[in-house]
Amino acid sequence: MRQNIYDNPEFFEYYQRLRSTGITYNDFVEQPALMAMLPELQGKNVLDLGCGAGQLAAYMVSQGAAHVTGADISAKMLNQAPEHPQVRYIHGPMEELDFAPASFDLIVSSLAFHYVENYDALMNQIAGWLRPGGHLVFSTEHPVTTAKLDMDGWIEDHEGKRLYYALDNYAEEGIRHTHWVVDNVIKYHRTLSTLLNGMIRYGLQIEQVNEPEPIPGAIEKMPTLVNEWRKPSFIIFKAVKRGG
Repeated sequence: MRQNIYDNPEFFEYYQRLRSTGITYNDFVEQPALMAMLPELQGKNVLDLGCGAGQLAAYMVSQGAAHVTGADISAKMLNQAPEHPQVRYIHGPMEELDFAPASFDLIVSSLAFHYVENYDALMNQIAGWLRPGGHLVFSTEHPVTTAKLDMDGWIEDHEGKRLYYALDNYAEEGIRHTHWVVDNVIKYHRTLSTLLNGMIRYGLQIEQVNEPEPIPGAIEKMPTLVNEWRKPSFIIFKAVKRGG
């Protein structure tokens, strides 16, 4: 099942308005950590899966990447991406992409893999597309966040104060339905062992794992980020294809 919520007009308008503020979990937690985990980009051929409006692609080119191929299921997001001679965009779901073996030095993805139903098949594809010695770097929602069947884990008192985060249904992998601006947003929960073993199975050697915290000064601008010390929202992996 492939869902494209970013082309939903209500969701897209909200998301664009939110990202334009520069005061988001992406800005203060996930993106700084993801960028810090990228390998040397000079002269590299990169694939960006779930590239959105191309912000990460533009950053990688600015850091020396020779070429970036960005792919996204959302036409609305791709329409926002600026043209660049070193960036090519493909409209379509990442599960249906087809590249020659050993096409890329780096494959990167920001908060997109939790929308993919068949993680194992995706890792198999990625391992084939990477050159020996090439890297995979991706962020996804943390398994403690996606575990509960209703994906609503905060337990609050009668005044709405968050008391603790309830972890439940952790071993029950699979589809999750949640409300995020619109109803019935579909994500997929996987345990940490599934995320790690899916890479290892296809010859991707884990180099780094990060459960990112807010950058310095972020909580003053976005006080709700204090909850990141109580429960992580994201997890980021860096792996290298053996043989390089």
